[in-house]
Amino acid sequence: MSVAAHPHVGLQTVSWLFNGAVEHRDSLGIIQVIHPGELNLMTAGFGIAHSELSLDSVNEMHGVQLWIVLPESERNGIPSFDHHQDLPILNVGGLTAKLFIGDFMRHHSPAKVFTELVGAEIDVVAGSEVSIPLNAEFEYGVLLVLGDLSVNVTEIPLTNLYYMPAGQDSLEVTSLNGAKFILLGGEPFPEDIVMWWNFIGRSNEEIVQMRTDWNNKTERFPAFEDRIHGRIPAPEMPNLRLNPRRNFRNNTN
Repeated sequence: MSVAAHPHVGLQTVSWLFNGAVEHRDSLGIIQVIHPGELNLMTAGFGIAHSELSLDSVNEMHGVQLWIVLPESERNGIPSFDHHQDLPILNVGGLTAKLFIGDFMRHHSPAKVFTELVGAEIDVVAGSEVSIPLNAEFEYGVLLVLGDLSVNVTEIPLTNLYYMPAGQDSLEVTSLNGAKFILLGGEPFPEDIVMWWNFIGRSNEEIVQMRTDWNNKTERFPAFEDRIHGRIPAPEMPNLRLNPRRNFRNNTN
């Protein structure tokens, strides 16, 4: 993987690996290699740029990068970067969980977030039938990474996401041959957002300004040195007005 310098605004990037190693560099001057079981958390705030490079010695890379929308109170804040190696590991019956974000089964991740949520890598052994307690105020997603998995009697295809709306207090999982999956959850996000390319704003005008600032190399996105020596330009805006996407619970139209 070789992803040249590119920007983010209004979100946090959560980088989590199952295999391999990746070098992160950013406009704050941070250089950080991430390995499996470690967390890179980049808070873009008003604006940050970074690049990502898999290391030459690595033959296989497998992981996820997740985005967390920043609420109104934090989305224009000062950018920051955090790396966490010491994260909670839970062993309950046939389940092993590595908690990288938020709270899960009375454990707490040290990663700084600004809304109530959870992110955990979970492994279940072959022949498992496990009931996972949930926060009924959260909506959840289950992303199958490896193996076979049924969630609430529904078989989940590999790399697919199973969605659960808020209101449920447990998750029933079974696996014939063992599985690895990501459990994601959080309170339904109440704010309308506009998401385009690597930016999350609240209006079409904000997105246009973000794009202009990146392509014009303004102070919003300071330059930095890396081993890739490139810069990804923002694509052309679509020939239409970007409208907000709304949580369906808040959309009365």
